[in-house]
Amino acid sequence: MTRGQAEARKAEIASAGTGGKAVTDTKAEARDEAEATRSGTGDTAKASDVATRGEKDGEDAGDPWTAFGPAPDPVLTRPRRAVRAVGRFVVHEWTLAAVASLALAVLMTWPTLRYPRYTLPQDYWDPSLQSWQLAWSGHILLTDPGQLWSSNTFFPEPWSFAFSDTLLGYAPAGMIGAGPEDALLRYNIMFVLAHALATFGAYALARQLGAGRIGGAVAGASYAYAPWLLAQAGHLHILSNGGIPLALAMLARGHGWSLRHGYRPRRRHAGWAFAGWLVAAWQLSLGFGIGLPFAYLLAGVVLVSAVVWFVRRRRVKRPFGRRLLLADLLGGLVFAAVGAALAVPYFKVAELHPNAARTLGDIQLYSPPASGFFTAPAESRIWGDLHEGARAALPWHPEMTLLPGFVLYALAAGGLFFSVWRVRHRLFLLAGVLVTMALAMGTRFLDGRFTYVPLFEHLPGWNGLRTPGRMMLWTTLLLGLLAAGAVTAFCARVREVAAAERVPPWPGPWLRLATLVPLLLVVVEGLNVTPHPVVPRQPAVMRTVDGPMLVLPSSQNLDQPVMLWSTDQFQRMVNGGSGFTPDSQAQAREATVSFPDFASVDYLRRRGVKNVVVLRDRLAGTPWEGMLDRPVDGLGVTREEVGDAVVYRL
Repeated sequence: MTRGQAEARKAEIASAGTGGKAVTDTKAEARDEAEATRSGTGDTAKASDVATRGEKDGEDAGDPWTAFGPAPDPVLTRPRRAVRAVGRFVVHEWTLAAVASLALAVLMTWPTLRYPRYTLPQDYWDPSLQSWQLAWSGHILLTDPGQLWSSNTFFPEPWSFAFSDTLLGYAPAGMIGAGPEDALLRYNIMFVLAHALATFGAYALARQLGAGRIGGAVAGASYAYAPWLLAQAGHLHILSNGGIPLALAMLARGHGWSLRHGYRPRRRHAGWAFAGWLVAAWQLSLGFGIGLPFAYLLAGVVLVSAVVWFVRRRRVKRPFGRRLLLADLLGGLVFAAVGAALAVPYFKVAELHPNAARTLGDIQLYSPPASGFFTAPAESRIWGDLHEGARAALPWHPEMTLLPGFVLYALAAGGLFFSVWRVRHRLFLLAGVLVTMALAMGTRFLDGRFTYVPLFEHLPGWNGLRTPGRMMLWTTLLLGLLAAGAVTAFCARVREVAAAERVPPWPGPWLRLATLVPLLLVVVEGLNVTPHPVVPRQPAVMRTVDGPMLVLPSSQNLDQPVMLWSTDQFQRMVNGGSGFTPDSQAQAREATVSFPDFASVDYLRRRGVKNVVVLRDRLAGTPWEGMLDRPVDGLGVTREEVGDAVVYRL
C-alpha cells in the first residue's frame, strides 16, 4: 500500500468513526425523546436538554419554531417561594372565613370592645364571676397548679373552683395580665372570639358536609347569632360553643365523610381526625353545661362507628384504615381522659354538698313551654319590644325565650323540599330538630317521661344540668344545616340560569345579590340591644387587706364583683358566687348579721377569718345596714377606715 493509499484509508476510518458516533448520538436522543413522550408532554425539562444537545451536535440552533415551545418554569428563590406561600394562605378560603367571622363578631357584639376595661355585656354579675374564673385559672397554673380546684373564694371550702363551670380551656388567656381591669379586658376579648369561633365552626361543618360557601355562611351566622342566644349574653360558658361544630367538621374531614357525597375512603386523613378529638376535648374543658350532651353525642357516634366497622370488616379490608383507627383510638382516649379528670372535682362537690344536686322540681321550674320557641328575648333589636307580652307569659323568660330566628325557620322549612341534601338526610335532620326541641322543653313535653326524665335519671352527670332550654343549641345547629342545604341549592340554580343566558356563565350583579339575601336576613335578625353596664370600681381596700377575709354585705350577686376585685392578690375570702350556695357560706352570712358582737366575732375566728371588710356604699337595704354604728369595745377587735370601706381586724 502506497503512502497515499494509507492516508486515504485513515480518512475513511476516521469518517466512519465520526458517522458511528453521530448515529449513536441520534439513537440516544431518539430514546430520550421517546422516554419524554411516555412520561408526559409536560416533561419540559428533559425536552429542553435534548434540544440543547442537538444544538451542540450541529443542529440548527436558529430554528424559528423553537420560539413556540413551552418556556421553562422559572426557578424561584427561597424568598419568592415564601411570598407566594403567604399569598396563597392570605387568599385561602379558610383564612377569609376566619377573618370574616372575626369582623362579623366585632360588629355584632358592639360595643363590647368600645370600653373593654370598664364594661361587661348583659350585666356585671355572672360576667364578673367568669372574669374571675379566667383570671384564677391562669394565675394558679402559673404559681401553684396543685391548688387549682381550691380557689381563693368560698373559704374554707375545698374544691370550690368546681362550684360552677370553670372555662378552664381559656386558662392560657388568664396567664396574661393581672388585676380587675385586665380581667375585664380578657373577658370581653374572649366574648368576641367565642362568637367568631361559633360562626367559623358552623361554617366549617356545613362546608365539610357539602354546602356551598353562602350556605355555610348562613349556617355559621344563624348558629352564632340566633336570637335566643342573646338572653345568654351573660353566660360565656354557653356562648363558647364553637368547638362543637368545629370538632365535628374535623372528625368528618378525617374520616372522609360528608352528608352530600357520603364516605370517600381516599379522602381520609388521620391527622384531621386526631385534631378533631383534641378540639372536642378543649370544648369539654370549657364546661359541662353544654359539653356533657356533646360528650354523649360523640359516645353515640363511636358506638355506631364500631358497629359499622364490625359489619363491614368482612366485606372491606380495614374499612377505616389502620392509621385512622389508631388516631381515633388515641384521640378518643385523650377526650375520655380529659372528661374523667374534669369530672372528679364535680363528683367531689356533689358528695360534699348534697344541696348542689338538681331535682326534677328544679327542671320543672326551668322547662319552657312550646311558645318559647317563637318568643325572642328583650335583647333582640328586631323582636324584643314586639314580644314583650309573650315574655310576660313565661314563668322564667331569661331561660325560656328560645327563638332561633323566623328567617332560619323559613329557610330550614324550604330545605325540606328544595335542597342539595338527599331526602333521607333531610328527614334525619328534621328528626334531630324535633328530638332536641322535645329535650329543650324538659318536663313540659309529655312530662318528660320519654324524653328528658330518663336522661336525668340514668345518664351520669345529666342531673347537674339545670336548664333544659340550652339544648336549643343543637336545634339551632340542625336548622342551620337544613337552611344551608336550601341556600346551596338556590345558588346552584342561579348558576344554571346564568349558564343558559350568559357566556361565560357568570351570574349578573342582581342574581349575585339575590344569593346573599338569606345571609343578610339571618344577620339582621341577630342584631341586639344588649346593655353594657359599667362595672363597679375596685375599692382600694381590696389591694391592701390580707385574707382570710369576709366582705360585707354578702349575697349571690354582691359577691360576684368581689371575686373580680380579688384578682390583684387572690386573697382567701368567704365570699363567692356560684350555681348554688354552700351551707357554710349561708351560715356565715346568717351569723354575721349582728356583726360586730361577741357571737359573730367568735364564729369568724373559729372559721379562720382574720379581717372583715365593710363597704359603706353597699349597706343600704341589706341585713347589715346600721352595723357601722355598733361599738367594738371588749371584743378584741380593731377598726380602721380605708377609703370608703371599714376594716375590722379580728
